[in-house]
Amino acid sequence: MELSKIRNIAIIAHVDHGKTTLVDQLFRQSGLFRDNQVVQERMMDSMDQERERGITIMAKNGAFLYKDYLINIIDTPGHADFGGQVECVLKMSDGVLLLVDAAEGPMPQTYFVLKKALNQSLPVMVVINKIDKPSARCDEVVNEVFDLMVRLEAPDHILDFPIIYASARDGFAVNDYKEQGKNMEPLFEKIINCMPAPKLDRSGHTQMLVSLLSYSSFLGRLAVGKIFSGTIKTNQDVVVTRDGVNLKKSRITKLYEFHGNEMQPIEEASAGEIVAVAGIEDIVLGETIADPEHPIPVSSPDIDPPTISMHFLPNDSPFSGREGKFVNSRHLKERLYKEALSDVALKIEPLQTEVGYCVYGRGELHLSVLIEKMRREGYEFQVTKPKVIFKEVDGKRMEPYEELTLDITEDSMGKIMELLGERKGALLDMHKGNDMLRLKYKITTRGLLGFKTDFMTQTRGMGTMNYIFWGYDTYLGEMKGRKNGVLIVMETGVTTPYALFGLQDRGRLILDPVEKVYKGQIVGEHTRDNDLVVNATREKKLTNMRAAGSDDATILIPAWKMSLEECLSFINDDELVEVTPQSIRLRKKLLDETARKQASRSGN
Repeated sequence: MELSKIRNIAIIAHVDHGKTTLVDQLFRQSGLFRDNQVVQERMMDSMDQERERGITIMAKNGAFLYKDYLINIIDTPGHADFGGQVECVLKMSDGVLLLVDAAEGPMPQTYFVLKKALNQSLPVMVVINKIDKPSARCDEVVNEVFDLMVRLEAPDHILDFPIIYASARDGFAVNDYKEQGKNMEPLFEKIINCMPAPKLDRSGHTQMLVSLLSYSSFLGRLAVGKIFSGTIKTNQDVVVTRDGVNLKKSRITKLYEFHGNEMQPIEEASAGEIVAVAGIEDIVLGETIADPEHPIPVSSPDIDPPTISMHFLPNDSPFSGREGKFVNSRHLKERLYKEALSDVALKIEPLQTEVGYCVYGRGELHLSVLIEKMRREGYEFQVTKPKVIFKEVDGKRMEPYEELTLDITEDSMGKIMELLGERKGALLDMHKGNDMLRLKYKITTRGLLGFKTDFMTQTRGMGTMNYIFWGYDTYLGEMKGRKNGVLIVMETGVTTPYALFGLQDRGRLILDPVEKVYKGQIVGEHTRDNDLVVNATREKKLTNMRAAGSDDATILIPAWKMSLEECLSFINDDELVEVTPQSIRLRKKLLDETARKQASRSGN
């Protein structure tokens, strides 16, 4: 394929602005599938969690042909917690499509991904998506995008960006939003005419930067990236390097190009093409596959540091090993370090004081997706409460801050502002539009932990919240944690309706009847601020004597079923979340009541 016929583009946007749906339409209307072929919706979202949560978690590459042009499309995550994926794959692209919702306009993550694209001087084409919405305001959104680019100090040639209007769901694009669209033809033409072809040397020495990692049970680890110079062939001897000095010899056993979201084997590929390479087992993100005679590395992008940490510990509860396949610390270590190879924003360190590992990530969602992934694979382990990462700058303690954007109704504004005030948030901006209030806050990452549950409760599920990393600033001192204590199981057994009925007045229960529990497990939230040890396994004593009212039906309030994210935000420092393939349990670190009292008296 000639260089002038190749287009490598990344689709970047805020979460839920329609990136994956747009890629689906481009694939369909390019002639990639037969007319009678059954095609899965959001086919680039290959992970189970991506389909369940409705968000993209891992960046992925696909390709299609249009009028003799090869168009490589890179679908990127829209959530701030997975920004490390975006930073890696932008190096593969020669231009970006910036998708913006025609009603919402630029959102926090739009700012983040656009900033990363401008840092690499990539040309930008703006796609105003969802123009079929009744509340669409296309002209205003275009002006907001322009203002955002000015704020990011974009050069003049990028400020003169091409614009196209689309409805990815309905499958059409138009040059003027007042026109009636038929298909995606205008977008295809704009990509070919406005996005540049790669300007690379095909006669030079081999250089390929690894930007994505995939895995095949047949071929092992697959390195995906763009060839920056020369050619790559099957069975070619290469070296892998990051700095040009430390070299690892290897050989290319298989070479693949992309067709849709699938891979097809090829014998040779040249500069400008995006390919997958097999045969290099220990390769990691950011390394360069190079010519053994001239090992010149390609500079890898800088990755923003993690802001949050969590301890992953082997499961030592009384129910350990009953539900999981991988239980011990060796299994945990292998799985965590394997994940760190394909996720550059994740850092792993062994703990010094106990058996386990400290995992650093970008946010609660980033780490909870990892926990859920491991749980589904059969791993059994425990995690601690998430903690933010502090810094010392000029002798002052600094902590990470987030820029929080909320869209809420007016009737919930008072309570939300009160909640954020308690969490030491500072209001930056407030304005009304489309019957919703938009609030912008600067808030510490600590203050944001666990806020989503309270937010969704107060807005009755009608509000939306988004945040991006703002930077490090002054430490704001101690912050209040959970207000209420917990109900702790007194002895191992099975919960009974009779015992739980008697505990309902004591607090909110999180377990149903006939569930196995162990001593030290948390069964509910106390109504007061202290912990209370309760008997959740007590059975009703049978007797031959009858009395009025003693045989009334036991009516239980449905238990509060917490999600994994809610469990992580609920626990305190002296508590753990036990994660197994079948259950998520909350427990005290010290299961014995006497040991907890001694630790409390000694201040540990």
